[in-house]
Amino acid sequence: MSDIEIPVAGQDRSMFKSALGTALSCLGSAVGTGNIWRFPRILASQSYSKGSLTFYVAWMLLLVFWSIPLILVEYAVGRFTQNSPLPAFCKFMGKYFVWVGGWLTAAVFLISAYYPVIIGWCLYYLFISCTASELPGSEEAGMALFIGFTRDSYWPVFCQILAVAITGAFSFGGIHLVEKTNMILVPLLLLILVFTFGWSMTREYAEVGIQFLFTPTWSSFAQPDLWIAAAGQNAFDTGAGMSVLLVYATYMDRSVGIVRYSVLIPVMNNLVSLYASFTIFSTVFSTLIQTDGTITRSAILKIMQDSGPGSTGLTFTWIPVLFSRVGILGRVLSVLFFLCLTFAGISSLLANLQACVLVVKEIGVPHRIAVAVSLIALVACGIPSAISLEILKNQDNTWGNALVISGLLLAVLVISYNPMRFRRIVINEYGIDDWPAPLFWIPIIT
Repeated sequence: MSDIEIPVAGQDRSMFKSALGTALSCLGSAVGTGNIWRFPRILASQSYSKGSLTFYVAWMLLLVFWSIPLILVEYAVGRFTQNSPLPAFCKFMGKYFVWVGGWLTAAVFLISAYYPVIIGWCLYYLFISCTASELPGSEEAGMALFIGFTRDSYWPVFCQILAVAITGAFSFGGIHLVEKTNMILVPLLLLILVFTFGWSMTREYAEVGIQFLFTPTWSSFAQPDLWIAAAGQNAFDTGAGMSVLLVYATYMDRSVGIVRYSVLIPVMNNLVSLYASFTIFSTVFSTLIQTDGTITRSAILKIMQDSGPGSTGLTFTWIPVLFSRVGILGRVLSVLFFLCLTFAGISSLLANLQACVLVVKEIGVPHRIAVAVSLIALVACGIPSAISLEILKNQDNTWGNALVISGLLLAVLVISYNPMRFRRIVINEYGIDDWPAPLFWIPIIT
């Protein structure tokens, strides 16, 4: 294949204005409800009666040998071509492979369609935290609130539309407003998360939940479902294969250290997931053991797995219960937590929306119209997930696992171009003042 024409970065397009804004925007694209809502539920569904450590091990291995190598490909392709996935894949693989970029775009769009439903839940629980006479103080009360909201009302549809509208308001301002927004939201999110984690660790019997998380069930390593779930969750957690980071990289110039970003941001992101799982599991174990001193670990796990279809209600059922035990301070903490979760969701949806908007803009549609078209499409395609928990669970499992296919297609791009050549030209020679991509990246990606 002939050499790809090297673009002039920043010509006729907006770029990120600061290194901090770039880093926080990339981190904000990854840190979201996938860490705080999805990771604990997937962890619960893939845990066995002895504990959860085997899933942790698989998840961490796949971070190193799956997510980080693929994220480097996304950053490199986006920065080098300055294009969305469709023309980017054409430039590297030829016009007959435009469908590959289409697949990546479709996957991120369909994830973005149901994602506002979860943000809508966060908005509702933020409202409840501010206005309810008291927070639910037991598992039964927490589940009743969750089921009453998600199954017995039209609030989820209204909240989904509100979540899309809020995200759209930020997106209309273009990449510079997105950058400024993330410079506020992401640090605030991390501060609230650390505070919530620290508080959960002070609960009596919290250590029992942590012990469960670090107890292995080694026989589960032979289960293909565990590895598929770990790969899908890693992709969802970090954004590997979603094309979101590819699109964000189109707003980067050559001086942005994409190799550094590819390592440091996924590691920081997965630390957020780790802390979220500590918070949820310690809360559930603490609350249930205090309620019933004879309850077994397997019984607690069963309750967690039954918190809505596929544990979809796990975080929303148990976080209010945690905060109900500390009086007025608990209400403040609940408000902060769901405000944090809302921020996390919006920062991630902003990134996903940029991926959809850029594709529409590249066919000649003005920015504001491209945003409006994308928002309307997200609302229309997301309503079924807002109405039905079963549809939401199906969409989350389907498109979460579809990211594994997206990751494989990114690897095919590198292989078709020649991995040594890709490393030398697209990453190392094109980058300025960055870590060199190591040679051992090549056998991993191939």
